[in-house]
Amino acid sequence: MRILVSRPTQSDPSFIVGLGLIVIVAAAEIFGATFYYIGRMRAARGSAQVIVGAALRPPPAASAAPASATTKGLPTSAASPPALSITDRLLQEGIALRDRGDMTNALARLHEASERDPQNAMVLEEIAKTYESMQLFDRSNEMWRKLQEMGPAAGAAYELADRRLKLGMSTPATGEAGMASASLDAGSIHKDVGGIAEGPILSISEVKTTEEPNPDAETSLTLQIGIRKEPNAAFDHTKVKIQVFFYDTVEDKDVKLTDADVNYEWLTSKHDWTDTNPEILSVSYLRPKTKGGSSEAALSAAAASVRPPGKGRAAKMSSSAEGARRYLGYRILVYYDDKLQAVQAEPARLLQLFPPSESGSSP
Repeated sequence: MRILVSRPTQSDPSFIVGLGLIVIVAAAEIFGATFYYIGRMRAARGSAQVIVGAALRPPPAASAAPASATTKGLPTSAASPPALSITDRLLQEGIALRDRGDMTNALARLHEASERDPQNAMVLEEIAKTYESMQLFDRSNEMWRKLQEMGPAAGAAYELADRRLKLGMSTPATGEAGMASASLDAGSIHKDVGGIAEGPILSISEVKTTEEPNPDAETSLTLQIGIRKEPNAAFDHTKVKIQVFFYDTVEDKDVKLTDADVNYEWLTSKHDWTDTNPEILSVSYLRPKTKGGSSEAALSAAAASVRPPGKGRAAKMSSSAEGARRYLGYRILVYYDDKLQAVQAEPARLLQLFPPSESGSSP
């Protein structure tokens, strides 16, 4: 009996290499697929945690705002400041105008605020301070007395009013060396007036300052002053007097009335205030580069005697040999029936240096 014994066949090396490569590629694909699905599972788990956390987190403060808005007695929002009331806006405008020296419009704003809120202690205090800055102490004391009558309810204004009234402020005697100004009457036709209404009936509506190029002058400028009458006020235009004072600095330290050439002219033809439009007065200041000399007394006499009918040259003055002069500013006074109606100055400190008189008959 023949026994067949099989011999082991010799394996092909290339087959083994190919099989190995197939195994390696398959293992790599299995590893890559496993890594990919594990990554997706982790991402899905993280998203689920974020969603759950957001669901459990309390709502932000903005979403709670409507609920707080419905709560009685609580403000709806603190993000933006509340809008100013009309009274507060008028009060701020009045203070700003006073700081610029426009006392007429400052008092107009403050009085309007007082009409809207008569018991506003801050408004009454600022009115009193404005009258004090104009040296009109009788009127300022009247405001201080109103604050004093309000009692402690006026707060700090009550204590200030009490101190002011105890101090006993009164109008000081005033005088000015000279009168380098345009001082004029508004007309020549006389009309009887039954009386003057309470409060001023004339005001300064605007003042425009225009510098004019002039090769022969050190300084050349013009003021255009609008004078407005209160509507329906009993009025006699012959009782109007307007004074415009110009001031210079001497050697950059002393403040004195100007010795420059001052001219005035009405830009409106009638200037009798028969209509509602303001009457416009133009006043010019001219300082030539070379000037002669004269005494202070002559300048004062020339200025004080000026009362032209309505148009022309107010005063022409020559410089005294006292030092270099430079234009500083102006002061405007408006009187009706010898009672002060309006005042404006630029810079405002001129009202402190030269307080206006309540009577138009005083210099």
